[in-house]
Amino acid sequence: MTYQTIKIDRDGGAFVLQLHRPDCRNAINLQMMEDVEHAIAQASADPSVFGVIVTGGSAYFSAGADLNEALEKMDTTAHRLDYTASWKRLNNVLENCPKPVVAAIEGFCFTGGFELALACDLRVGSENTRYAITSAKIGTVPGGGGTQRLPRIVGIGHALEILFSADPIDAQHAMRIGLLNRLVPTGEALSAAKAMVKVYEERAPLALRMLKSSVYAGVEMNLRDAIEFESFVVNTIAQTSDRQEGITAFLEKRKAVFKGE
Repeated sequence: MTYQTIKIDRDGGAFVLQLHRPDCRNAINLQMMEDVEHAIAQASADPSVFGVIVTGGSAYFSAGADLNEALEKMDTTAHRLDYTASWKRLNNVLENCPKPVVAAIEGFCFTGGFELALACDLRVGSENTRYAITSAKIGTVPGGGGTQRLPRIVGIGHALEILFSADPIDAQHAMRIGLLNRLVPTGEALSAAKAMVKVYEERAPLALRMLKSSVYAGVEMNLRDAIEFESFVVNTIAQTSDRQEGITAFLEKRKAVFKGE
């Protein structure tokens, strides 16, 4: 399929989704949301995909929402609700993708683009990256999950500092507070993300899927219920062929051959 606002590439088990609106610094519009959602569905259904990488290219990740479109689409309460629902759906699609999703970030990653990166499971940023949610500068509040995902990742204090100031933080700061999983030299975010997915190719696909769902479901529960849910997941995956293959391969001192079954 040909997309209007993104580019798709494959590198082994890595499904690379590049935001591509260079004329407006990858500002996210409704068409891009639709394209990303369709591409993630494509990756989710492909058993040869072991990880999704979301990137903006070598110069920048995203400037955020397309404000010209946003102003046009938010002229009434009904339109505002529809527009906000589109953002929620976009980021939920990333978070609910059954494959690991890694954001590979170069340059600036601002507001809506930042929220999109927060919806990814992991973030790899290069040394030249900057991160900000600038909503307070224009008298609004982020509507793509920024006030909710950010504190869950970096803690309430760090999140409020970023949201209150609306000024960019640099890559070193982002790494210190846990926003980034890996900090790499400028220009190497995508290659580092691909190396991560290369590791996932050696892991059991069902295990990765269930690990992801267990973590996201568990953080919304109290500890007792979360532990019970984990036990349910353990007993479920114990019945899979991949689990038997993993145990057998370990005992036979050979490389496991997982089939996602």
